[in-house]
Amino acid sequence: MAGTLNPVTVSTKQLELTQRVTEIPEGALKTLAHFIDLDWLREAYRRTRKDGASGIDGQTAADYEQCLDENLSSLLDRFKSGTYRAPPVKRVYIPKADGKRLRPIGIPTLEDKVLQRAVVMLLEPIYEVEFSDVSYGFRPGRSAHQALDAVWRGTMGHPRGGLIELDIESFFDRVDHKILQSLVARRVGDGVVRRIIGKWLNAGVMEDGRLSRPTQGTPQGGVISPLLANIYLHEVLDQWFEKDVLPRLKSHGFVVRFADDAVLGFAREDDARRVYAVLEKRFAKYGLTVHPEKTRLIEFKRPIGRDRPRGGPDCTRSFDFLGFTHFWARTRKGGWAVRRKTAKNRLSRALVNIKLWCRRYRHESVVWQHAQLSRKLRGHYAYYGITGNARSLARFLHAVERIWRRWLARRNGRAKLLWVRFSAFLKRHPLPPVKVVHSVYLSQS
Repeated sequence: MAGTLNPVTVSTKQLELTQRVTEIPEGALKTLAHFIDLDWLREAYRRTRKDGASGIDGQTAADYEQCLDENLSSLLDRFKSGTYRAPPVKRVYIPKADGKRLRPIGIPTLEDKVLQRAVVMLLEPIYEVEFSDVSYGFRPGRSAHQALDAVWRGTMGHPRGGLIELDIESFFDRVDHKILQSLVARRVGDGVVRRIIGKWLNAGVMEDGRLSRPTQGTPQGGVISPLLANIYLHEVLDQWFEKDVLPRLKSHGFVVRFADDAVLGFAREDDARRVYAVLEKRFAKYGLTVHPEKTRLIEFKRPIGRDRPRGGPDCTRSFDFLGFTHFWARTRKGGWAVRRKTAKNRLSRALVNIKLWCRRYRHESVVWQHAQLSRKLRGHYAYYGITGNARSLARFLHAVERIWRRWLARRNGRAKLLWVRFSAFLKRHPLPPVKVVHSVYLSQS
């Protein structure tokens, strides 16, 4: 894109912000909006995803780019003058992990995404200094696999304690606007930035032509929502655990949070029970509800002697986190270690998506289908390919082969495609073999 600011320039400004925050460890920063200029918006536009669904105005990136500089200049003027009006988000629904229920998400307009990205670029350097190391979701330089490694190290380091699997019921729909704005005001004193955040919180939701304005919550799908969620939960969980919980424990403990999902581990079971007893009251103070069924106190202890722990998500000696079921299992040397495998609901959902895809594109060329399926398998391995999960990956690969065979057989109305013939076909068009991408042993080094 012609005239786009070099990302290094933005990084320099963000470094200046970080330095200001370090020099002022407490109190709000008064002047921030001046960092956002036309070049900053150009970089924000570059970082904005262009192939996403359009908002309520139907405007696409191609439409916006026809008069890009004029559009960004207008956006900047409206932002600085306070005349920018945050448009309602378009509500759509996507399947949840169980494949049965739907999750509502909000789709902002393209211009709103650009401005939200610009504000995120402004606030990230400020809050990265504030945020705790136990938080991994939607932060620069952090990933779900780092959170999984932290959980693995924590559970291996506390083999005789208890564990709390924490789930917040409808978190993004229940964030209290007043509490959130007060938390933002602790560090952000610039009125322009605080007003635009307030406008996004009160922008409303458009669904089936009807506009509603919820008094709480941040719509999932907005660029700014993950950062606001981290600000909220940093206060509710991270800081509380570090400052109030840890000093009162009889032994060690840890917490790992990824967005609104968290695991709390303890070296002593009585510590886990005491914290579990006050969780509901703590979250209620901030208008949140701990899910009564999904939040569990788990007996996650290393087995002794010939004790054989049962596996699976329904057993008390296992738990799910970020798409993996964690459980104790024997190592090759005969000891015990925490193993991870693809969670049952995630595996089922992935196979359902493969089935729907094969049915939709069964009449496309075989070469094209092979390339696309190979790409999907590599993507699956890229996330679920961790140490100890090879069996689940192999199950997924074989299931994909069976699904592909079934839908290839229906291309010309045949009832069957014999495995002998399909095996020969797979030799000509082999799908990517199982690959472990993330090694727990490399994470330890």
